[in-house]
Amino acid sequence: MKIVGYDLDIVREPLRRKFGFKGSYFSEKWVTMMTLITDDGLTVQAPGGLSVLWSDQAIFTDHCEAGGNLLMSAIAEFAAKLLVGQQYDATSRPDRILKDLFPAVHDYAKAVTNSDEVRKTFTLNALVSLDFCLWKLYAKAIGARTFDEMLPEQYAKMLSHHSSQIAYVPLVSYGIERKEIELMARDGVFLFKVKLGQSGTQEQMFAKDCQRVKEVFELLRTIGTERPVYYYLDANGRYEKKETLLRLLEFLDAIGMLDSVVILEEPFDGPVSIDVSDIPVVIAGDESVESSEDVVERIGAGYRAFAIKPAGKTLSASLEMIATAYSFDIPCFVADSACIPRLADLNRNVAARLRPFEKLQMNFMESNGADHYLNWTQLIQSHPFAGAAWLNPQRGTYHLDEAFYACSGGIYN
Repeated sequence: MKIVGYDLDIVREPLRRKFGFKGSYFSEKWVTMMTLITDDGLTVQAPGGLSVLWSDQAIFTDHCEAGGNLLMSAIAEFAAKLLVGQQYDATSRPDRILKDLFPAVHDYAKAVTNSDEVRKTFTLNALVSLDFCLWKLYAKAIGARTFDEMLPEQYAKMLSHHSSQIAYVPLVSYGIERKEIELMARDGVFLFKVKLGQSGTQEQMFAKDCQRVKEVFELLRTIGTERPVYYYLDANGRYEKKETLLRLLEFLDAIGMLDSVVILEEPFDGPVSIDVSDIPVVIAGDESVESSEDVVERIGAGYRAFAIKPAGKTLSASLEMIATAYSFDIPCFVADSACIPRLADLNRNVAARLRPFEKLQMNFMESNGADHYLNWTQLIQSHPFAGAAWLNPQRGTYHLDEAFYACSGGIYN
């Protein structure tokens, strides 16, 4: 079959409050809806969420909020145009197509942003909906009915685990109030992602971060919980020096929180120049890791885990990164990109198949849509399997039954 056309639509989803991290905020989430059309009458559609601030803070800062999203949308359309006229069959693997397509698309991203320094993550984020469409086409081309059947053999082997449950990780961003955190704990949440790297100078940031983690830690240890409470800290590249990070860890140790930290994600920005092998917590890479080569480089610098974002960096790039990390016996986990429910299931399909994280004896998935989307209830109700057990966490975990694996969370519907 040949791709003969495409369509791109944008849905601007309002948030309950401004979403704060990296010392900045955004007020709405743009969701791309990409459609690819083939010459035999087949039409596939898939969503993708745009995350300008997460993927490239410099681009976010240089433009108004809508402007950054418009640039990313233009990149998505440019990529779709390049695919028109391409033949597609059972040998046309999306990960290989993306790799061939990426250089031209990234050059276009440099042109429209007027920046030779635009991050590859920015371009990958723009390609999520298109890559998702390609995987749906591939599934149809090879007759795959499930996510397991769709995966090429090299990836199927490493994603063979079928978890019955994965830990639900809500996001404690800057604007989340004490009463909301307390409600999460009383609902059974036991792994909390706390955003660090607040606004201001490095000293101001450090003081605010210490105050915030202490506030969250002291609140949660006063609440009786069913399981021990753990923390996943995310600095989003805001720490400029290792010494500042070590001071934070000393503070965490002093208040009794350090042993409960499962992951400290993305402390430093830019290329790897800081060795973290002697830091007494697991340091994980996220948005600065843009390729399998980056995974290898960061492992060499002492990184001991990686946040995988099929809904943030494409499923194709994510599979390659997992394969590389696993070849070094380094664990991976799935983090959200403020996903709508239909896109969260792309993440969930990967998270469900990753091997358990040793400290928790299960893997985990950040998902923050319920806490941030104003219309979350309507979005859940529009899901093709609305009411399914896996869509909402129960006592701190997503429960994945046979129905989830049989329909792959509804990603093909």
